[in-house]
Amino acid sequence: MAQLENSQQVAFLRGINVGRAKRVAMADLRKLLGDLGFADVRTVLNSGNVVYDGGKVAPADAAARIEEALVLKLGVAARVTVLSAGQFAELIEQNSLAPVADAARLLALVLNNPADVQRLAPLLRQPWQPEALALGQWAAYAWCPDGVLASKVVAALGVLLGDGVTSRNWATMQKLHALLNGPDAAATPSLTREH
Repeated sequence: MAQLENSQQVAFLRGINVGRAKRVAMADLRKLLGDLGFADVRTVLNSGNVVYDGGKVAPADAAARIEEALVLKLGVAARVTVLSAGQFAELIEQNSLAPVADAARLLALVLNNPADVQRLAPLLRQPWQPEALALGQWAAYAWCPDGVLASKVVAALGVLLGDGVTSRNWATMQKLHALLNGPDAAATPSLTREH
């Protein structure tokens, strides 16, 4: 397995390509990031997941640049959260629910502001069974055995954080992790790569 490069970053765009609003073609998104000077831009699925080489640009600065360019170039307002490859690796490692959960029903709710995790700590004391909640430095993790729409955990997180969080199921997070960890993952059919 290849070692993570410090300059790689993962961007999560909140709420794009959900229903008919905020439609963004992944080819347009890859071009947008390329035009911003980011290299090796790859998208995962059609829901606003981007892996790229951020060079020396800090994740928070990259997020601001991408948000602004989305509005100016594509006419789409979307919250963008960016993690460095190292931060993303920590997000993966800190998920204590991963070993026991079905990846399709396990959500990682990526925090736009990592300090928000302190606001979520009281939720850990609530009985969520059969659901479960865990917290990491970069995300909250929600096990939703009856589905995301029926999840009380996800609803509580949404009330507390609003648009300060964007969620992805664990299967998507695993695809992003694989892409960051080696070139072989780029050959997966669900991944697209800018040439």
